[in-house]
Amino acid sequence: MRCGFNRAWVTAAALFASVEAAEAHIVASRLGDFYTGALHPLTDLQDLILWTAMGVLAGSLGTSRGRWLVLLFPLGLLAGLVLNRAFGIVSAGPAADAGIILVLGLLLAAEARIPTALLCSIAFGLAVMRGAANAGDVAPETNQLLYAAGLVCAGYAAITLTMALTLAFRRAEVGTSMAWRGIAIRAVGGWIAAIGIMMVGLAFAS
Repeated sequence: MRCGFNRAWVTAAALFASVEAAEAHIVASRLGDFYTGALHPLTDLQDLILWTAMGVLAGSLGTSRGRWLVLLFPLGLLAGLVLNRAFGIVSAGPAADAGIILVLGLLLAAEARIPTALLCSIAFGLAVMRGAANAGDVAPETNQLLYAAGLVCAGYAAITLTMALTLAFRRAEVGTSMAWRGIAIRAVGGWIAAIGIMMVGLAFAS
């Protein structure tokens, strides 16, 4: 009886080990590079701040202006990735990224009603820069198609969710009693601008 019980445990352990190995192999060989592309921006502070600031700015301007970014931002990421891999074009550097953070923060803080064309140009240019920057860590053995798909999906999700949350927050603003919502978004812009100033200083100090 004891021998049979031990055999059962050994068999169960062997099956469990084989399932773990098979699952890890499938993820690594088929979807690992997709996850790498999708998660890579989350490990970069500049991506997190820039993408969030861009989404909040677009959301604060309303649906009619911000909706274009749902398409343009992922396409910009893809364009930057392709340009980097094909021609070696890289991001403009930490100082440029910090400057864009500062500009986006100031636009939010000032509650600037910029035209749709200008908003789209800023978003696309930013996406191209960050797409090129994210391409810098692609290893030779990386499946570039999966990596690009992951990065584009991450950009789409980030910009869409950030805009949607901002729009939902602003739409609840009814009457003067809820005017604090607009002030809160301007305050967020001030914080983003302050981060941009600090990052500009660090970029030029290093």
